[in-house]
Order: sequence, then structure tokens, then C-alpha cells
Amino acid sequence: MPSAQPSQSRASLLAAKSGFQRALRAWYRVHARPLPWRLNPSLYQTVVSEFMLQQTQVKTVLPYLARWLVELPNFAALAAAPESRVLKLWEGLGYYSRARNLHKLAQAIAHRPAPRTPAEWQELPGVGPYTAAAITSISFGAPAACVDGNVVRILARLTADATPYRDSASASKAFAPLATALLPAANPGDHNQAMMELGATVCFRQNPLCLTCPVVKFCAAGQRGDPENYPQLAAKKLEQVAVTRVWIERRGALLLHLSAGGARRFANIHELPTAAQAGLTEAAAKQGKLLAKKRRGITRYQITESIHAARPTATLPPGLVWVPLTALDTITLSGPHRRWVKEILGGKA
Repeated sequence: MPSAQPSQSRASLLAAKSGFQRALRAWYRVHARPLPWRLNPSLYQTVVSEFMLQQTQVKTVLPYLARWLVELPNFAALAAAPESRVLKLWEGLGYYSRARNLHKLAQAIAHRPAPRTPAEWQELPGVGPYTAAAITSISFGAPAACVDGNVVRILARLTADATPYRDSASASKAFAPLATALLPAANPGDHNQAMMELGATVCFRQNPLCLTCPVVKFCAAGQRGDPENYPQLAAKKLEQVAVTRVWIERRGALLLHLSAGGARRFANIHELPTAAQAGLTEAAAKQGKLLAKKRRGITRYQITESIHAARPTATLPPGLVWVPLTALDTITLSGPHRRWVKEILGGKA
């Protein structure tokens, strides 16, 4: 069966938007998960949770947010905290630029009235259109629609829009006018959260729960029985990357690489050194015993990392530090490296 024309489907949805809004709102009131930023809403908690939720699942964020709010309960406390403390609390969430931007944001607004419009929020570090819309609609009732991957998926299915998009960003831009048109005048923050909740708990990428979806009668793809065909996003091209790392241990201390404070991605964060960082050739590093081989994906990269036992060179290159094994819990290690270090040390016990 051919796809419905997007313009026709959008017009049908907009004609029924009052019913769509009511059905979505009624469902959300009953089925919204009792998340902390909903149970005890505040501007600060909304901002911190939105930063943490960028690129990270809710179940992962919950324990981090709980610890964060105990240690840094408001903008003033966050603004006054040293960066090392901020990064330590963030350890394991990844994408550390989010933590640094959140720290800078707190320093910018801690001692002045908080901005209230999306445009003002986008002037602050780390705040893009989606985050600005979420913060201002939830905290101030601003008429700003949130459009992320979940919302794109819902809107593409509601309209059976088979337009091919090169990536999520271009799709978000294309669906933004529709998302704005569907936004109710009252409680836009609840509507935005309801849309995100629907995408997170019902309108899954695969095997969506159409039989229990509160807005299936408004959904062109749901009525046709082919929701998984939408949206049409180009497949990501993954680039394979191989990294050789070394494990160098001496007199109860582990050799780690500490990125400089001005580094773009991992400033002031420790990691197991690569062969080059340790002053070794790939061939020399690989002569040592293979202790672990790990695979992980970061954005468009599929990375395979092998960790080999090695000995230090006579003169250590800059950026390397000896950390006593007893002090490993006090430093900031990137999340994967923390797990690898624990695993290798556990195997040595």
C-alpha cells in the first residue's frame, strides 16, 4: 500500500489536534513514570536532568541525579564547586562536555534572575533548541515544542511520512513546525513531557505497543499497521577504529594518562594510556600479554580496544601519572576505563 502524502496526513492530524491533545494528556496523567524531576519539580532539577538525559537513558541517569542533588543542591552550590568535583560526580555518564557546560551555565546564572525564554537559554553553554524548549516549557510554560528522536518517531508515524532524512537532526528540523502546531496553549510543558513519555514507553523504535497507544486512532501508520517503516532515516555508517592500550603497574601504582585541562573531550580525566601515549610502538605494546579486549560504540565509531601488559619506558612522555592503586577511587576515570581497571585488578586478585 502506498504511503499517505505527508501534507494530507499532517492536515488530517491538525484538524483533529484537540482530540489528540486530550487523549495524550489523559494518558499521561495516569501513566507518567514517577520520575524525580516530575515529583518535585524545580528549575534546577529540570536543568540538571535535561543535561544528564542528553545521550543517556533514564535508568542510567536516576542514581547519578540523586547523588548530584545531595552534593550540589542548587545553582549556587554547583557554581562554587571545583571542576574536579563536578567531573567526579559525572564520572561514568560520558560526554563530559555536558558536565563542563552545566558548570559554566550555573556560574552564569547563579546570582541573577534565570532567563525565561528559549532564545535566552540558547545563549548559555550546552543549551540547544531541544534543551531550551524543555527547560522553558516545563519551568515557565513557554510555548516551545521539544523535538528529539522520540518525538520525530511519533510525528512520522502519526502522519505516515515516508520522506527520507539523512539523519535525526534534519528530521527534527523538518518536523519542528508540526510539533509546534500540535502544542496546546495551556500546559505546554506537560504536553512535551507526554510526547517524550509516549516515545519512551509505548512508541518504541521496534515493536511499538500500538494496541495500547492512547493516540493510535490519530495515527496513520498505526491504522495501516506499518509503524516500524517510519521515520525513514539513512543508516549510520560506522567507522571501525582499533586502539592499543597498555597496562603498566609498578610498586603498587598504575600508570595512567591525564588529559590536559585544555583538552577538547577528556580534560582532567584519567584513562589507560595508548601505546603512543606511553612512548611505545604498537608492535612493542602488543608483545605484552593481552589482558582484555573491549568493544564499544561512540557516535559513528565502532571501537575495538586491546589492553596489553607492558613496562614503562626509561623516560615517561608528558601527560602520564603514577596513581597508587589505593587512590584509584579518588580520581576521575572515564566510565569504561573505570570498569576495565576494576575487571583487570579483579582478575589479578
